[in-house]
Amino acid sequence: MAELDQLWIVRHGESVGNVAAAKAETDGVESIDLTDRDADVPLSDLGREQAAATGRWLTGLAQGNRPTVAVVSPYRRTAQTAEAALADTGIPGSVDERLRDRELGILDLLTSLGVRKRYPDEVTRRNRLGKFYYRPPGGESWADVALRLRALLGDLRRDHTGERVVLFGHEAIVLLLRYLIEGLDEPTLVRLARETTVANCSVTGWAADESGRLRLVTFNNVDHLHRDHTATTREDEVDAEPV
Repeated sequence: MAELDQLWIVRHGESVGNVAAAKAETDGVESIDLTDRDADVPLSDLGREQAAATGRWLTGLAQGNRPTVAVVSPYRRTAQTAEAALADTGIPGSVDERLRDRELGILDLLTSLGVRKRYPDEVTRRNRLGKFYYRPPGGESWADVALRLRALLGDLRRDHTGERVVLFGHEAIVLLLRYLIEGLDEPTLVRLARETTVANCSVTGWAADESGRLRLVTFNNVDHLHRDHTATTREDEVDAEPV
């Protein structure tokens, strides 16, 4: 990644799916009350406010520090976040499906209780394989997502030499970018995922050091939301998995 000057990733704003998932877990039910497919879940009202605040942060950056290009997950909540955040910046954007959220197959729209009740064998299999390599039927493992992100990073390095790139993605994407860019090992990534809930519209970023290597400069940062007096949320994605 030596050819990029700076790289950021913004997690999408709070979605109606985040709200529904939190309620379902609190209520102790087995499934999440959503009719949209995951790709079509929109932002909540608060999520739109968070996205607008992120846009004010971007427009407030000095011209020499502002991203020169944006790449966006095709999912609706992420596209809406990018649209609001980029509206007044003049930053050109494109969509790349490799930034989409992790697909959980048969576990989609289930709470952690629902997974334990309906698919106890999957709980056993997940516990045996571990978070990184476990692939639910019809879904992806974290390793699968890392493979598509590795390809995306290679393309960014080739196509945007010396540029400053901002990505709009999802919680798992943020964590797996740290894994890839910083060369984390599996235990470190799993511990990071266990200890961290990536905040909605948080910013994680890397900048090239004197050797040209990207180094982490900020992680899960929501200072721009606090400055804008916008409420922060740290809500997991819609899909639960065995624990």
